[in-house]
Amino acid sequence: MFLGRVVGCVWATSKNPSLEGLRLLLVQPLTPELQKTGKRLVCADWTGAGAGELVYWVRGREAGMPFLPRQVPADATIVGIVDEVELKRSAPC
Repeated sequence: MFLGRVVGCVWATSKNPSLEGLRLLLVQPLTPELQKTGKRLVCADWTGAGAGELVYWVRGREAGMPFLPRQVPADATIVGIVDEVELKRSAPC
């Protein structure tokens, strides 16, 4: 799973019929320290996330799993909305 922030919505009038009714959101990937990393990507939304929310998302085969038994051609899907991030410093070696 990866962290990201929802930065926009995507509208597509022409798309695969199995994507009908799904929200597509633009997500900026983040590090655990909530710093931007990598390029923005389009994610299918399973959670009802909104603009500016911190989310976690999956990619690859797992991206289609939340929609089963429906077959959805998703490469990335938002699967959770993050309430809080707490980083603990590890002890020195």
